[in-house]
Amino acid sequence: MSSRIDGDKSGQVPTRVRRILSGPRPERVPSLVGTAVTLVGLMDIAAGIIPRFNHSRVRAIAEVIPGSTRPMAAAVTICAGVLLLLLAHGLKRRKRRAWRAAVLLLPIGAVAQFWYRHSFIGVAIAAALLALLLRHQGEFKALPDPRSRWKALANFVLMGAFSIGLGLVIVNAHPHKIVGDPGLYQQLAHVLYGLVGIEGPIAYDGGRADWIVGWSLGALGMLTALTTIYLAFRPEHPAARLTAEDETKLRELLAKHGHRDSLGHFALRRDKAVVFSPSGKAAVTYRVVSGVMLASGDPIGDVEAWPGAIERFMEEAKAHSWTPAVMGCSETGGEVWTRETGLDALELGDEAIVDVKDFSLSGRPMRNVRQMVKRIERNGYTTKVRRVSELTDEELTAVRGASEAWRGTDTERGFSMALGRVGDPGDGDCVIATAHRTEEGDTSPFGDLKAIQHFVPWGKDGMSLELMRRDRAADPGMNELLIVASLQAAPALGIERVSLNFAMFRSALARGEKIGAGPVLRAWRSLLVFLSRWFQIESLYKFNAKFQPRWEPRFVVFRTTRDLPRIGFAAMQAEGFVTLALPRLFESRRRPKQDRDCAHQDAVGTVPGQAEREVQAA
Repeated sequence: MSSRIDGDKSGQVPTRVRRILSGPRPERVPSLVGTAVTLVGLMDIAAGIIPRFNHSRVRAIAEVIPGSTRPMAAAVTICAGVLLLLLAHGLKRRKRRAWRAAVLLLPIGAVAQFWYRHSFIGVAIAAALLALLLRHQGEFKALPDPRSRWKALANFVLMGAFSIGLGLVIVNAHPHKIVGDPGLYQQLAHVLYGLVGIEGPIAYDGGRADWIVGWSLGALGMLTALTTIYLAFRPEHPAARLTAEDETKLRELLAKHGHRDSLGHFALRRDKAVVFSPSGKAAVTYRVVSGVMLASGDPIGDVEAWPGAIERFMEEAKAHSWTPAVMGCSETGGEVWTRETGLDALELGDEAIVDVKDFSLSGRPMRNVRQMVKRIERNGYTTKVRRVSELTDEELTAVRGASEAWRGTDTERGFSMALGRVGDPGDGDCVIATAHRTEEGDTSPFGDLKAIQHFVPWGKDGMSLELMRRDRAADPGMNELLIVASLQAAPALGIERVSLNFAMFRSALARGEKIGAGPVLRAWRSLLVFLSRWFQIESLYKFNAKFQPRWEPRFVVFRTTRDLPRIGFAAMQAEGFVTLALPRLFESRRRPKQDRDCAHQDAVGTVPGQAEREVQAA
């Protein structure tokens, strides 16, 4: 009995008390600290802007929070709040530099608490946060994200807009002390003048309000300038790109194992980076978009070496605190990803694959396609299907020029199922299908060329559709004509299978229209049909179904459900549906009227994973 009393008494302490005394779990510290800093930043901004806040109960709490200062130092309070908000995001993402900044600023805040207000509680809070950061510094090891000089321009635009909006709030925070009734133009002018340290047109009854507004605006302007200068002159961390050596290794892996995945050749996009397995027998290509490490398709190479490449991928994501995700992997790839990483998978859609030996234009199911092709051929259109290496320099120049001119949008779309180039010396095995028609008085710089389709290799006996474009003046049905021509010419090229477009949510659309479908499935299908007004979901599925393909499911792999919106937004950026390129804001170039007229059609005529695969329904 005595040995029990004299021994370890930890079992006598309740579990909940032990958890409180031991503190939060290490993996939760970045999120907790980031959230705390966010709340502090918001409270600091409110304390500096809203006069009534100085007499509220919340103000009494703010008095003991690191970063709050005397009411007369509203400018410092507002800037501190903005900086804390920026710092909080980095802390949540476990960034090492954010940790260093917090460790530096918290003691300064603690000294300020004691010096200005003799606030022992404020010092205690600062010390508690600092202790958490120091104790769990191993949780903050994330390396910097890729960045360039354009980050400085982005900061100037965004921080400038934020400062103007916040400045309008500051100007109107003292409505009873404003002299006269200034309009929006005068308020905006006062803000713009104040941001550069010049007295504006608005006067206040009482020097204290005038001083607070003037110094707050000046501090915001200085903060915008200093952060922009810092971003402009800090060292660059350019995004990783596919090197010539990496491309050579990938081509060797594709030569041996490229038949496994129809998306394998798209790994050769040069705006992707790559990680190899320790043995070098497998690789995963990816691109970082908005903090999401986005891979596409299955890993390249030997299936037995996939786990090694996947492990390297996850290590890289952890090192930079990126959100890992995979778009469009196969069922086999999804099983390996989820087994090796503990991630989850969700069916994204289906890929349409046509077996050449089973394709025929005869029979009732192919009646519509057969009639359209015959009609177009009677109108004088002819087709050619060749390897890219067989094109002459003049033909290749015409194809490239037409592809650019017929694109219809400012941004080249595609990522997971697009190569982004035509006629590269290393892509001689790609297949080009072209439609031609000679017309009197035709002055087109592309001669009689009316439509093109580009296919990339899928192993030695397959090919995947990568690009579909046509002259807007050509007859409807060019896509059907070239797909049929490519399928009919496939045996002579040694092609046994052809991957067509990827249809998002195909199974939901197909099951939802059948008899006996439940209310939930019907509602989901109705939503997809509604969204098809902007994104060609239903029509793309029906277009693919014309060729009687077999459907292979494709999946998205993700960590948690709450990551899905972020992954979806990053995928839309990668595919070119959301463009955040700031230089375009300053371009005055006007697009040709023909391109402007068809821009809307292109915007709704593609879905994520398609490089401008326009669908022209018959």
